[in-house]
Amino acid sequence: MLTIGKRDASGTTASEADHQPRVAVGEEGGVLGCAFSGIWTTRTVASIDADMRKIEKRNGFKTLALDLSKIEKIDTAGAWLIDRLVSVFEKKNVEVRLQGQSEIASILLDAVGEAVRREPESGPARPPNIVIRALEAVGRRVYEMRDDFFASMNILGATIRGAQMKLGRGHAVNPAAIFNQIDRMGVGAIPVVVLMSAIVGAIVAQQGAYQLSYFGADIFVVDLVGVLILRELGVLMTAIMIAGRSGSAITAEIGSMKMREEVDALKVIGLNPIGVLVFPRLVALVIALPCLTIIANFAALGGGIVAAWLYSDIPPAAFIDRLRVAIDLSTIFAGLIKAPFMAMIIGTIASVEGMKVGGSAESLGQHVTASVVKSIFVVIILDGLFAMFYAAIEF
Repeated sequence: MLTIGKRDASGTTASEADHQPRVAVGEEGGVLGCAFSGIWTTRTVASIDADMRKIEKRNGFKTLALDLSKIEKIDTAGAWLIDRLVSVFEKKNVEVRLQGQSEIASILLDAVGEAVRREPESGPARPPNIVIRALEAVGRRVYEMRDDFFASMNILGATIRGAQMKLGRGHAVNPAAIFNQIDRMGVGAIPVVVLMSAIVGAIVAQQGAYQLSYFGADIFVVDLVGVLILRELGVLMTAIMIAGRSGSAITAEIGSMKMREEVDALKVIGLNPIGVLVFPRLVALVIALPCLTIIANFAALGGGIVAAWLYSDIPPAAFIDRLRVAIDLSTIFAGLIKAPFMAMIIGTIASVEGMKVGGSAESLGQHVTASVVKSIFVVIILDGLFAMFYAAIEF
């Protein structure tokens, strides 16, 4: 028959009360003896704490003998209480002897004693000065750039190799996926590209006309708009808008698939995630960005024609006649040559950041932001390198 003991107000059953922790104290010949018995656990040691503190205040003996053979059960709370007693008398230069302890009690007493006597930390370390922190930040960014470069080369190489394998098999290229991405990244971006380019072209023409009017050289605003738009601003503004619009979309799409483990699922079924996810988007960007650059050039020149007509009284016919003299094919191709390279940079960086997304929405947001910022930064750097290269070859 199963008997369940009644609990008192403290929640202790009658059977547990029979095994409360106890300590018997006796002193003889300069030796203070303490015999411990009962259950020394978290639920019971509170009742013996006052007796232990009374023992800690005793003086006038040279040796403290502790008998632990009658302890039925002990945990870290009981071990800490006994260790506190030992520590107090060790500080009084009293010799402490332990006897009768079980193997478990010995392990607990050693662990608790080591933890209690561990040197406390001296507080948070002082941060290094601002120069050290700045150098550390630069070093971390350099290593991050190195890792990003290797990851970009891996994705770019895998994409090119995958394209060769697909073309070699003759049936694995999926034109529908490529044309779908061209429609989303190219055709869908035409309105915003046309609007922004027309506004930028009009602003350049208006500011140029205002400054050149002081010298009576209003007609040269055509040269300014034509050369600046066709060589630099047309492709640069288009690449920046595509980096913000399509680059962020690529990172978000691949990153969300990474969060839902769809990328791992592609690997499980034997498909290359780079070939399936990155290749169509990269090809679409390389095709769409030059086409958008041509449209942006026309829109910017249209905005420049309107601004020159309004501010400098240069009619559209005169503007076009002067434009034929100011530019040639090299001016047009100087900008268009940059477009495929910028497209590859935007697509590669966006894909790298998408593959780096972790399992949280915060990680997705961070990598989408990083994708846009890095793409714009590298595109501007590339434009500067092309400008220096063109100057060196007098193109």
